[in-house]
Amino acid sequence: MSTKRTIRKILFVMMWLAIGGGMLTLLIAAMGKQQKELCRDYEITIGGVKTDFLFLDEAAIVQLLKGAVHGTIKGQPKSSFDLQRMEQLLENNVWIKDAQLYFDNQAVLHVSVAEREPIARIFTAGGRSFYIDETNQSLPLSETTIARVPVFTGFPDKRRWTSSDSALLKDITTMSQYINGHPFWTAQVAQVDLVACGPDCWEFEMIPVAGRHTVKLGNGENMTQKFHRLFAFYQQVLSRTGLDHYKVIDVRFAGQVVGAKSDNPKIDSVKARKDVEELLEQASRIADDSIMVIRPPAVADTVVSRAGNDNGQPAATPATRRPAPPKPAANQARQTNNNGDRGPRAVMPRRQND
Repeated sequence: MSTKRTIRKILFVMMWLAIGGGMLTLLIAAMGKQQKELCRDYEITIGGVKTDFLFLDEAAIVQLLKGAVHGTIKGQPKSSFDLQRMEQLLENNVWIKDAQLYFDNQAVLHVSVAEREPIARIFTAGGRSFYIDETNQSLPLSETTIARVPVFTGFPDKRRWTSSDSALLKDITTMSQYINGHPFWTAQVAQVDLVACGPDCWEFEMIPVAGRHTVKLGNGENMTQKFHRLFAFYQQVLSRTGLDHYKVIDVRFAGQVVGAKSDNPKIDSVKARKDVEELLEQASRIADDSIMVIRPPAVADTVVSRAGNDNGQPAATPATRRPAPPKPAANQARQTNNNGDRGPRAVMPRRQND
């Protein structure tokens, strides 16, 4: 009996060895066939952005791929494609955040590229201009495409960025994402100027699309609350006085909105309401969400308004884009009143920021 069992075991092992050898032979043959198989075609997909504005097109990707394989793509043996190296070469392009390449069973090369999305355009004090994305990656301008994003002017013009410059970029990124996410501010913010307040110290001043006034935003802290108070001021005060009644609106200090009147303030209540209503309607057209309306309290026509609740801001909506702003000059001057006076540097004693 033991001899028969031994023979059966030997036959069983031999059978599986034969099966394994056959499978290995088929696998090697298949691999050899694949190595000799030619690339029949390619498909390119570009994503990663929320808008229709693309800085990369299929032609640009094809050129990068041809450079990686040192020739044409279709008709090349699949064995000549080092997909991992090609992915790395694509990601070396500043506009490409991620690249994935693979062949399907039909020998078609699939190329999936995620493009970086600009969220702000920056003009330096020396006149240079570039975009940044949400990771603070600097992105070059394009001769064919203009991103409709918030514009910041007066950025320090340095060959190497310091830690304070990186912190400033982070504040710009945070503010840009907030503006891009709220249709009212997407429609109303024309540009934001950087104003030096000391060594490695910068404050933001916003220039609106509608209204001849400057908004002092201070440093990058508590920016959401500052925009909440400013939005409440637009609805509660400027809807009664008009968008040109104040030349400076200061929201730097917690719980307050401070306004400095224009030299010749005129109040046309009907026109004032119409101006603000048109601004709100324009924001409504940009996004489907409605804007929360704050009941106007009794506010005297003076320089200080208590903003009250900091939540009087429309809810966040998917990022939208304003019409492309005109390109500012290297040191674009901010809007002035009739006498050319840009107003006081501060309209109230300096306090601790929010």
